[in-house]
This record gives sequence, C-alpha cells and structure tokens, in this order.
Amino acid sequence: MAIDTKELMKQVAKIKVITNRLVDQHLSGAYQSVFKGQGIEFDEVREYIPGDDVRSIDWNVTARMGHPYVKHFSEERELTVIFLVDISGSQCFGSQSRSKAETAAEITCLLALSAIKNQDNIGLILFSDRIEKCIPPRKGRTAAMRLVREVLAAEETTHGTDIAGAFRFLNQVQKRKAVVFLISDFLDVNYEKELRVAARRHDVICCPISDPRELELPNVGLLELEDAETGELRIVDTRSKVVRAAFASKAISDQEALLTMLRRNKVDHIALSTSRPFVDDVRQLFRQRQIRSRRG
Repeated sequence: MAIDTKELMKQVAKIKVITNRLVDQHLSGAYQSVFKGQGIEFDEVREYIPGDDVRSIDWNVTARMGHPYVKHFSEERELTVIFLVDISGSQCFGSQSRSKAETAAEITCLLALSAIKNQDNIGLILFSDRIEKCIPPRKGRTAAMRLVREVLAAEETTHGTDIAGAFRFLNQVQKRKAVVFLISDFLDVNYEKELRVAARRHDVICCPISDPRELELPNVGLLELEDAETGELRIVDTRSKVVRAAFASKAISDQEALLTMLRRNKVDHIALSTSRPFVDDVRQLFRQRQIRSRRG
C-alpha cells in the first residue's frame, strides 16, 4: 500500500477531481439534511415579544431589568466527523482496478468533502491491531486532502484487525457526540459490545469493503493463498466445485452475519466493493435517513 510521493500526489489529485464532481452533482445539500448538529445552543437574551413562549423567560434578567426578557436558542449545526479507517494487511488486497485501501481513500474523500462544504470538523483514526495514527478534527479542504493522503500513504503491513480496540480509543479521545464512519473489511470478531457502546454515544455508520475474489474463487487449478494478516499459506484446489461452493457459502454467511449484527444494533451501513462505484450507495443511505427523520 505504501507508494512514493510523486505517485501519491497523483492519486490524491485524481481522487480529489472525481469526488469533487460527485459531491457537487449528487450529494450537494443532501449531507446537511441528513446529519444533524449537536442540538441547540444558547444564542442571546432579548426583550420579550408578544407571542414568545413564556417558558423561555429568563427570570433572573427579568427581575434585574424590571420587564420580561427571554432566552433565545439556535440550532448548533457544526458537526464533528471522524473517519475510523482500517489499514490492516488485508486492506492491501484488490483484484480489480483498485484495492480495498484505495476504495477506503475514495469514500473518505467523498464524505470528507461533503462535510467540509457544511463547515464541519473532520478527523481521522487509522488502525490495524493497534492505533496507527490519530489526526484531531479540523476544518477545511486542506484537512480533507490530508486525510486522503494519510489513508493512501499508510505503510503496507501484515498487522491484524482490532475493531474493538479502535472503538475503545475513539471513545477515549472523542467525548462529544460525533458522526463516525468505520471503513473496514470487517475481517475481525468479538467487537459487537464496543460497537454498541460507540453507537450509543455517536452516530456510527459502518462501511464494509469487499472484493469479488473474496466472494468467489475462480477455477484456475491449484492456487496458493496467503493470509495478508497472519502470513499463513494454504494450497487450494479451485478445480473442485465443492471447494468453490464452500468458499462462496462461507463468504455469503459472513456478510449476512455482519449485516444482521449491524441491524441488531441499529447501525446504518454502506456496502462498498472494489469493483463498482459507490456514490449511489451513499445517496441511498442519505435517502433512507431522510425518510426516517421525517417519520420521527
């Protein structure tokens, strides 16, 4: 996954051009209507006007001034958006035109640009089986491009995946409610408890990334497979229909188990693939959340 500086900047520039256009053409306005601020914040105290809610009267100021004053509140629009991005060994894999790591960088850029157009703060936590890097939330296009560079430039690793540890770290460093995008291939177990805790505190959206070759084996004879996170090697006879069917069945079962777990914890998701564009999937999630919010 590590690339030289010149190639890195070319990739960042390419992603920036593509995602800028997608944000302007497809997601402009939708982001703001979907993600809400932290609630309401105190704005000012002003004189009472007939028709104001009497429950908003500030009795202390009223007593001092001799006539009614009310507290005025406004919606706090500013959000903090955290990208929790998996850079474990398996993220380097890709049988199509892009790897899972490159897909992660593209979705990060798309959502980060949407956030900064809304004047939100964006931050990044890169993790494997440890926390690799943490970039505190900042505003601005420069912050968005830095996030993309960091995801693309992450050193190639054979480290595993610890989603539970990533959520624990998130909850330690991010005390206020945030919108959290977890971008990973979810090749991990035993993290549901930490996900549930994070989802109570934050607005968590999971973005599972898959590659077609992880879902179906081609018939190419004897094939040596290496686990990118453990280094374990295994010879597989892909000529066997039984082997191919068992592989596909396990992959489907794992995907269904993940989606069932997310639904059980009422966590939204965007299913991503290295083989197809994802802007329609993002728009679909936005539409679903808009419908839910209108229903109350």
